[in-house]
Amino acid sequence: MQETKAETTTKNPKKANLLDHHSIKHILDESVSEIVTGRGYVEDVRLSNVRLLLGTVIIVIALFAQFYKKKFPENRDFLIACIVLYIVFNGLLQLIIITKEKNAILFTYPPAGSFTSTGLVVSSKLPRFSDMYTLIIASADPKSISAHQTVQFTKSVTQWFTKDGILVEGLFWKDVEALIDEYVREPKKSK
Repeated sequence: MQETKAETTTKNPKKANLLDHHSIKHILDESVSEIVTGRGYVEDVRLSNVRLLLGTVIIVIALFAQFYKKKFPENRDFLIACIVLYIVFNGLLQLIIITKEKNAILFTYPPAGSFTSTGLVVSSKLPRFSDMYTLIIASADPKSISAHQTVQFTKSVTQWFTKDGILVEGLFWKDVEALIDEYVREPKKSK
């Protein structure tokens, strides 16, 4: 643990444009991913791979429609089929993003050697024109018997950035690690 803190002080500090909330959220989300994976949680990239595969299929459909051997009046039915497939696969991709991903920045497997059978879903929110950053840690499978209660904190980003836009990683790491510890300690409440 001491090595990771020593490494973060020697590398370049993370700097954000304080007038751009996307820049601030990106740096905080990136740091959260580093902290969670540094705690022994391995990133689960299956959903990202499915999204990439669907995107590739969409691109291939568009390429077939564009470079088909016959010209327009003759390939009308083929073009209609490509357009329908394009719409269907794009709809499926959007459905996955809306229902599964939501505001998630990281999906993980359970840590090695742990008794839990579920990983984490880490999500965050930073509303536009607001300085309140919300970090939520939930179980990847909330119906599992080994799932923990969802935990979250909402704090002002002004606590973690200097006036020059440099992230004070020590303070942010402490807050995120405390939230992870709270998630691990918190048993799921029975209904």
